[in-house]
Amino acid sequence: MNHAALCKQLGYKFVQAALLQRALTHRSYSSAHNERLEFLGDSVLNCTIAKYLYQTYPDVPEGDLSRLRSNLVNQQTLAVLAQQLNIGAMLALGEGELKSDGARRPSILADALEAVFGAVLLDADFATAEKVVLGLYVPFIAGMDLQSLGKDAKTQLQEYLQGRKFHLPKYSVIEIKGEAHAQTFEVECEIEKLKIKTRGEGHSRRVAEQVAAEAAYKRITQ
Repeated sequence: MNHAALCKQLGYKFVQAALLQRALTHRSYSSAHNERLEFLGDSVLNCTIAKYLYQTYPDVPEGDLSRLRSNLVNQQTLAVLAQQLNIGAMLALGEGELKSDGARRPSILADALEAVFGAVLLDADFATAEKVVLGLYVPFIAGMDLQSLGKDAKTQLQEYLQGRKFHLPKYSVIEIKGEAHAQTFEVECEIEKLKIKTRGEGHSRRVAEQVAAEAAYKRITQ
């Protein structure tokens, strides 16, 4: 597959094209999958964002910086950025994942983008990987409200509902897929008073709840 469009968006052309291909290969497709690259990319991402926040917001205390970083490097944000890059269309997925619409699953998209960061690190160096991460994240951060960014989606939703004297949302596990070591949780968030139901997926119940809460918050505030 030609990845020229993706490389252009990343602002980086791979010397070892095989590294990028591996970053975009899910474990369901091949034993040469992207999970080890994801491990590297996760470290690059966390360090890069931590450094950026530290330098950009000198008056923000450590606790708030930690919350900001957590919200920026989580599955939801990574999936949004991966969608902007159209990574789903480039993923190598097994037949089962293709049938279950795996190319649109937030967890798979997030993992693939982290793997891409790891691939850049191996193909070049940390400074180059850092530049790629910031190229995606700086515009994203600029378009967000710093105050709300410091709070997770469940907290934002809870505060919004409490401020209007509504009951808190109810979270329910709808489905658990996959083997014990690689499960995916699907959770429903229900706001009965507003007749809103949203769903989210994640590697854990907590992550899935956050995804569902974010979807619900967007529905009632947009």
